Amino acid sequence: MQVTINGEIKSLGSVDSLAELLLQLGYTGETFAVALNGDFVARADYSRVKIGEGDCLDVVAPVVGG
Repeated sequence: MQVTINGEIKSLGSVDSLAELLLQLGYTGETFAVALNGDFVARADYSRVKIGEGDCLDVVAPVVGG
């Protein structure tokens, strides 16, 4: 399956949910937010949201500093 993550096309194996994909990509904790096809996804829904062929994900994290 191919998805776009932060503007980069990636080929993935079978992924059941957004939560599983984020874990595979190394995203842990609560310091990031995710938009799927332009719509932000509530953290409580990560395990219920399915990822499909051609989906576009944006994973954003706050930047600290000045």
